[in-house]
Amino acid sequence: MLVGVPTEIKNRETRVALTAQGARELVDAGHDVVVQAGAGAGSMIPDDDYLAAGARIGTVDEAWGAELVLKVKEPVPEEYGRLGNQTLFTFLHLAANRPLADALVAAGTTALSYDTVQLENGSLPLLAPMSAVAGRLAALAGGYHLLSSHGGPGILMGGIAGVPRAATVVIGAGVAGTNAVELLSAMGAEVTVLDLSEPRLRQIEARGLPGVTTVLSTPEALDRVVVEADLVVGAVLVPGHQAPKVVSHSQVARMRAGSVLVDIAIDQGGCFEDSHATTHDDPVYIVERSVFYCVANMPGAVGATATAALTHVTLPYVLALAGGVDAALAADAALAAGLNVTGGRVVHPVMIEAFPDLA
Repeated sequence: MLVGVPTEIKNRETRVALTAQGARELVDAGHDVVVQAGAGAGSMIPDDDYLAAGARIGTVDEAWGAELVLKVKEPVPEEYGRLGNQTLFTFLHLAANRPLADALVAAGTTALSYDTVQLENGSLPLLAPMSAVAGRLAALAGGYHLLSSHGGPGILMGGIAGVPRAATVVIGAGVAGTNAVELLSAMGAEVTVLDLSEPRLRQIEARGLPGVTTVLSTPEALDRVVVEADLVVGAVLVPGHQAPKVVSHSQVARMRAGSVLVDIAIDQGGCFEDSHATTHDDPVYIVERSVFYCVANMPGAVGATATAALTHVTLPYVLALAGGVDAALAADAALAAGLNVTGGRVVHPVMIEAFPDLA
């Protein structure tokens, strides 16, 4: 099969869907790989590395014209015209993106999303590494924007002898939330983590992380800790669905001046009432007296790390798809769960619920 890897064009998206080593494995399996010129530059992978792996360097038309197209982020409107009857494998976050759903259906694309590939135990193996990266970046971005030079109140995350540490809150104890908790704890902050799942909270509690308190999430508990926080990280995920809104405008209005809110769930529509997607070029905006950081492709800030981590988990599925899409879907229920659109209609249960007229 011909596998194409276009350059990502979303703002400051430095990731690429395939490393040179991944390309080599596809070539060794008998497939042809075409990588758009410069696609790996943001991840420090020069074209020569792909050539050495047996891939060829081509144009954007050649990469998009492949039978199987690998991307990192969802197609943006400028790319809708390139959609056709190819198979597309990428992060779609489709439930929060009606225009993209319309475009995929109209084009007859077979579209699989990394974020809905789901194992029997409910875990999301292709989302997990990017969630881990985003969780750690949320802690870094939060600490950065707490600095007075970047609009914050001038609070050092770990404080110093005789001075309190930053009060931080993480909503959601999944992969992203847990990674945010780990780094916030390591930075010396006081961390309160909330989740609806007592077993998840027990797992965090058992690790004995310094400064971490676990709280079973209720509206009253969430309200109490959010309005007193210097930093709130929203890491709420309902697989495939739009994220629920867990922090209201009225709560933000009661927060401290200069407090920071980082919304990791922004790809799924955001988990704060006031969230809207931002870019790495213009990452923050002010609501009431608080700073909102809602960058929709946070891992793009660490392309070299994120690309390697993503290819590591996606490559077995890519190899299976390259061997025949129908056979791969029939053989692997987890991969089949990744199918969002095919035959001119949405087919994933969550997408049918979101867009019943497209089913």
